Amino acid sequence: MAPSRAYIHPETDEISLPRVLFALSEPLRLAMVQKLAADGEVDSIDLGPDLPRSTLTHHTSLLRESGVAFVRAEGRKCLISLRRDDLNARFPGVLDSVLAGAQE
Repeated sequence: MAPSRAYIHPETDEISLPRVLFALSEPLRLAMVQKLAADGEVDSIDLGPDLPRSTLTHHTSLLRESGVAFVRAEGRKCLISLRRDDLNARFPGVLDSVLAGAQE
């Protein structure tokens, strides 16, 4: 049996505001984060069903590396969720403010 994929995530205290804001500044990634906020944990395919796999991987990796999203493997699926608690611990209200501003 093949080993499960392991993803590296920054620790909560390593999440930086510039990286979070950069990750949220791109419209496609912001739309992905909005879907995660609305739906909870989703399969990565559901974040961009019409995107090429390489584009989807690039954007979800950037969300993971910035500390915005948590990624875990489950079988052949790649499940993604928001790190809302970690982001609120580091930067209270920032995620909610960005999401509220994106609704306008």
